Amino acid sequence: MSTVTTVPAYAGPSYPADAMRSANPAPGPASAGEVTCEQVVQATIGLIDRDGLRFTVGRIGEQLADRSTALSRLFRDREALLDAVAEALIDKLFADPQLRPLTSHWHEYLHRVAHGFRRVALAHPQAFPLIATRPAGAPWLQPPLRSLRWMETFLDTLHRCRFSDRAAVAAYRAFTSFLLGHLLLEVSALGADIVLVAQPASRPPRPGDLADYPRLAGMQKELVTNDARDEFEEALEALLDRLDNKGMH
Repeated sequence: MSTVTTVPAYAGPSYPADAMRSANPAPGPASAGEVTCEQVVQATIGLIDRDGLRFTVGRIGEQLADRSTALSRLFRDREALLDAVAEALIDKLFADPQLRPLTSHWHEYLHRVAHGFRRVALAHPQAFPLIATRPAGAPWLQPPLRSLRWMETFLDTLHRCRFSDRAAVAAYRAFTSFLLGHLLLEVSALGADIVLVAQPASRPPRPGDLADYPRLAGMQKELVTNDARDEFEEALEALLDRLDNKGMH
């Protein structure tokens, strides 16, 4: 039975609270002439697009005509800024018009999400590897669907399409594994430097607050279960069966 689902309305960029200089930034718009978080993040994405990840914070300050105060006021350090860049890339999908129309089948939903992520990857090949390496919203989140908002939407959509909790989690892991492997290889072929984005081992994943994500909260038992070995074997067997069915032997 098919159902009608849609991506939640885009409410503007969201940045992880622990990436900010203050976990509770002052509400309201910035003062006239004051550099905002979004301006800093977008300037950083533009710089990464042009020069890759070998950029300096000073270069961003030059672009914003604010060499000292804006970055230190808004972001704790360079690592926090990179976290915000990764979140901004994910947020681009919420504003993607090709994900806005209603869809009546999970095949179409996954097709749209996959191509949406590919559009982001090809638009920002130098920055896209950050999605794979920055700490996610919870330890069990898998890139590129690495935000709590996206995973809530993804699992809720599959649930509405009559997936069981276990089947929805298995689909999430298989889908994200395919996307990540394919897109990282694709942006690497375009010149993205995967080595430069290695995550420092000393930084633990951010803990997930699931108060606003009822689907995730109800499926946490399935989400924390690690079946990586079985999933690898199943994926390998599926690939071999596909090659066999195509006569590639």
